[in-house]
Amino acid sequence: MKSTQATESNLLPLVPAYDSILELAPYQTGKPVEELTREYGIADVVKLASNENPMGCSPHVTLAVTEQLGQLARYPDGNGYYLKQALADFNEVDVKQITLGNGSNDLLDILARSFAGTDDAIVYSQYAFIIYPMLAKMQGATGIEVPAHRFGHDLKAMTQAVQDNPNTKMVFIANPNNPTGTQLEHKALREFVASVPRAVLVVLDEAYIEYSPESNNRALLDEFDNVVIVRTFSKAYGLAGLRIGYALSSVAVAELLNRIRQPFNVSRIGLAAAAAALADQDFIEKTRQMNDEQMRWLEKQFDALGLGFIKSHANFIMVEVEVEMEDTTAAVIYQALLEQGVIVRPLTAYGLPNWLRITVGVAEDNLRLIDTLQSILTED
Repeated sequence: MKSTQATESNLLPLVPAYDSILELAPYQTGKPVEELTREYGIADVVKLASNENPMGCSPHVTLAVTEQLGQLARYPDGNGYYLKQALADFNEVDVKQITLGNGSNDLLDILARSFAGTDDAIVYSQYAFIIYPMLAKMQGATGIEVPAHRFGHDLKAMTQAVQDNPNTKMVFIANPNNPTGTQLEHKALREFVASVPRAVLVVLDEAYIEYSPESNNRALLDEFDNVVIVRTFSKAYGLAGLRIGYALSSVAVAELLNRIRQPFNVSRIGLAAAAAALADQDFIEKTRQMNDEQMRWLEKQFDALGLGFIKSHANFIMVEVEVEMEDTTAAVIYQALLEQGVIVRPLTAYGLPNWLRITVGVAEDNLRLIDTLQSILTED
C-alpha cells in the first residue's frame, strides 16, 4: 500500500511510494582501499572483501578499452549487438534470449520491477545475497525468507513456502551462494523448478559460475520458460569497475526486461571490455586454477588456526572467528585486521555475527592475511 508517513528529516510533504522503503538500510559495500588509506594512513593494503579477481582482467581487455577512448563522445550501441552475439554463441542460446545490465545487480532490480508488485511475494533463502530482501522492500512486495539448511538453500522448504503463499511471483536462488559459498545439485534444482507453478519466476543468480562450472544450469532454459539465469563480468572476468552483467531467459521474458531496462545501461567501454574478456577463456581457466589452489591452502591454514569454515564453491570462504578469548569477536578481529591493512567482510548484516567472508587472493595476499590473523589470535 502507499506510504502515508514522511521521514523525520523531510521538510516537504514528500513520502516514498511504499512504507517498506523506510525500512531499507543502504547497501554496505566492502570498504574501499582508498578509504582505509585515508582513515589509517596505510599505504600497503590487501583487499579481500568484495570477491574481486586478484589477478585483474585479461590483457585483451586493456587493448579493447584503449580502442574505445577516441569514441567517448558517442553513445554506446543501446542493443549491445556484438556482445550479445558473443554471449549467444558462448551460451548456445538465441540472441533474443539475452538482456544486458549495468552489473548483475541492475538485472536483479529490473527483474523485480518487471514481475513483483505490492500484492506479490518474493521468496529467498536465509543467508542468501542481501540484495534479495532489499528488492522486495523496494517494490513494496512481501519478502519471505526461508530458513537455511547447513548454511545453504533448503529447496524443499522453499517449495513449501511457494505453495503456502499463492501470491509468490519470484524466487531468488544464488548458486553458488553468496556469502556462504554453498552449491546446489542439478537434480535437486531441476526438481524445485518443476515443483513451482509456471507463473512463478525462478531467478538463478550465477555470479560465481566461472569458479564452479559444474553449477551451470543453462540446460534448464530449454525445459522451463520461467527460469532466468543472471551472470556478471565483475567476478572471475575482473571487470567489477565497469559494471556489466547479463541475463539468459526465454525470449518472452527477455522482451519484457528490455522494455524496463534503461537505454544505454551498459557503457561503450563496458561492451568492448566484456566482449574481449569473454573471448579469453584461457584467462578464466588460469583464474580458476589459481583460486582452487589458494582455496585449498587457506583451508589448511584455517584448520591449523582452529577456525571453522564452510566449504566454498566460489572465490571466497566464510570463516567462523568466534574464539575462546575474552572480548574477541568477529567484529573485533575485523577491526584489528583493518588496522593492519587487511580488508575482509563482516557478516553481521546477514545474521552471522561470528563469521567473516574472505575473498581468496593471490598467494602473497593470502600469506599476509594468515600471518596477520595469527598474530591477532595469539596476542596476550
